Amino acid sequence: MTIPTSIVFLVDVDNTLLDNDHIQSDLRNHLEREYGPESRDRYWVILEELMTKLGYRDYLGALQRYRMEHPTDIRLLTMSSYLIDYPFAARLYPGALDALERLRCWGETVILSDGDVVFQPRKVERSGIYAAVGGHVLIYIHKEEALDDVRLRYPAHHYVLIDDKLRILTAVKRAWGDQVTTVFPRQGQFALDPAVVAANPAADVTVERIEDLLSMDLPMLLGYARQPSARQRPGADSVHASRGRLRQKDEGPNVGS
Repeated sequence: MTIPTSIVFLVDVDNTLLDNDHIQSDLRNHLEREYGPESRDRYWVILEELMTKLGYRDYLGALQRYRMEHPTDIRLLTMSSYLIDYPFAARLYPGALDALERLRCWGETVILSDGDVVFQPRKVERSGIYAAVGGHVLIYIHKEEALDDVRLRYPAHHYVLIDDKLRILTAVKRAWGDQVTTVFPRQGQFALDPAVVAANPAADVTVERIEDLLSMDLPMLLGYARQPSARQRPGADSVHASRGRLRQKDEGPNVGS
């Protein structure tokens, strides 16, 4: 098959580039340590309620609602600092920034994420992801409902969507058909949930980790050629070691929200 003349890569953030499960675990531990298990559990109930309502986890919104229930608890000020100053760069999956660099060699690479208007952009910026894609970041409330806007901002002959949520991949595939290649990294709670996997059709391409993209060429990523098996990928680690280290080194021990 012929490689499209222009390709835009659309890449998710949480549990695709960032280990969001680890971030949530850190947050739960912090809440229990600083405020006790009851406060931790109540905050998490509010967070999940907002998740159901909004479609994304609104950490700062949940904190604001928790504060309304405890208006005199001044300790909440330190909780907001913990969220804003969380070291997101330390939670990047191995090879995440290198994978973005590799994609940019093939076409425009854009972050496509859901989230709130404060916490999610800061997370993307302070983790180093914003710089890695040259500032090409789109954050919506429901990205699968904003596809017309995505195409308007980044027109292309073909799109490659990389996301850990099969629900999102399925929705975009239904909307764009053969104009999109869906790539499913099996990372995080949603990607590894058997019920979720069973409820959705398979993606065009499946990888175990985001760093597996480093061992693939463009035809493989587009699903035009067979992916190498794990035993056939001895060069993946060496590619990772030799590429992209400079970016992480320049950023240093970055800490962020």
